[in-house]
Amino acid sequence: MSAPESTTASTTPTSSTPTSTPEQPRANAILKEITGGNVLITVLAVFLALLIGGVLIALTNEDVQAAAGYFFSRPQDTFLAIWNAVSGAYVALFQGSIYNFRRDDFLTAIRPLTDTLTYAAPLIVAGLGVGLAFRVGMFNIGGRGQMLIAAAAAGWVGFSFELPWGIHLIVAVIAGILGGAFWGGIVGLLKARTGAHEVILTIMLNYVAFYLVAYMLRTPGLLQAPGQVNPKSPPMLETAIFPSLFGPAYKLHAGFILVILATIFVWWLLNRSSLGFRFRAVGENPNAARVAGMDVKNIYVYAMLVSGGLLGLAGVMQVLGTVPTGFSSGIDAGIGFDAITVALLGRSRPWGIFAAGILFGAFKAGGYSMQASQGVPVDVVTIVQSLIVLFIAAPPLVRAIFFLPDGTRRRRRTTPIVTKEVAAK
Repeated sequence: MSAPESTTASTTPTSSTPTSTPEQPRANAILKEITGGNVLITVLAVFLALLIGGVLIALTNEDVQAAAGYFFSRPQDTFLAIWNAVSGAYVALFQGSIYNFRRDDFLTAIRPLTDTLTYAAPLIVAGLGVGLAFRVGMFNIGGRGQMLIAAAAAGWVGFSFELPWGIHLIVAVIAGILGGAFWGGIVGLLKARTGAHEVILTIMLNYVAFYLVAYMLRTPGLLQAPGQVNPKSPPMLETAIFPSLFGPAYKLHAGFILVILATIFVWWLLNRSSLGFRFRAVGENPNAARVAGMDVKNIYVYAMLVSGGLLGLAGVMQVLGTVPTGFSSGIDAGIGFDAITVALLGRSRPWGIFAAGILFGAFKAGGYSMQASQGVPVDVVTIVQSLIVLFIAAPPLVRAIFFLPDGTRRRRRTTPIVTKEVAAK
């Protein structure tokens, strides 16, 4: 007589038991937390930054300080002075960046918007480069160096060769993109082959690029203008300059069309191409991507090539569009570091970066108007930008301020373990 079958389910896992994936690296987890928020958090972060900026404007305003001296006798004067200071500053910001309704005709009134788009163009493409690296799990903070090398390459082609109109501009743009891609590719190659951290590599290469370009600008026969004492390049030839989109009265040039095309390209690359799928897979978890058969080392090289090329395009915008009269070693204008802010605000999504670049371009264009008409220091705008990034990087803080539910929590789904004995029953 056979022994009775045991009715107790075995705890031995079978093939139906879910297998565990390699643990995600901590750096990638932090990066996903920063870039994985939603639109509401972004809007509220901007609102909070503007609110705190308004407090700073009020505290530094002389009329508010004077009215505060007799606050308890006439408090309405203090509140009126605060309103006038804050509203006047933000109205000036709007007039200097979007639309100046004090102008007589529409074409003149809309000119501030074209200035905003001009400032935003290099920020957007640089932010696309930084954001793409973020999606692969890499911190590309070498935008300054990549922009400088690209500017040197595009500028050299722009003033050294006499080519037909159209061809000259295309060759100069390609030279700049290749220069930025080469400088970024060095980082990817060293990380892939030696395991060196990209943050250290990009910081050091920023210094190498700066001093290399500064040396070439001081050396006759390289980048220095003939007969020029100061370290500055010759002006670009007319055939290598981005043409104006709306005439000489406006700063916006045809390079902004390249910005739109670059945004579409990055969106397609990340969301519709097989290479973009590998980029995102490595960014989510390089260990799991390696187990799936992906060549993670080559992905790092490809990502830095594309990222450096996009940042190089930002340098091209500066040399062939914004400052075509000759450039110095400060041609990057801090855009390489501002691009990190733009990429974070845009959540490393192409169209989010596009919108964030326009917002920061508006801050830059309107900041001068605030200072000129209201006497507000331009530093206040920088503080507002920094606060935006602070709140973007801390979604729990924004949720706590506005009493929002934590939308990241998900109910865990448990998968029962099915054994052979239970399946047989």
